[in-house]
Amino acid sequence: MQCLHTLVSGRVQGVWFRQSTLEVAQAHGLTGWVRNLEDGRVEVMACGNEHGLMQLESWLSMGPELATVAEVKGVRVEVTEEYDVFVIL
Repeated sequence: MQCLHTLVSGRVQGVWFRQSTLEVAQAHGLTGWVRNLEDGRVEVMACGNEHGLMQLESWLSMGPELATVAEVKGVRVEVTEEYDVFVIL
């Protein structure tokens, strides 16, 4: 199992970004979480197989219809905590 830690900036809060991320992550069998940051970005920690992570990473660069993604910074990280499901924090 691998994990992807991502920070997404742009118009990504108040546009259903977290809910849409949850749905995409669940559709690809990923676990982890998504949350808004005080600086306007969205932070995502997703764990699962490489294919699912690649699909999520690709989707994050576009986001939902109302979002305007300016930048996506994602890095693979070691699994330090196991997640049972994908949730919105």
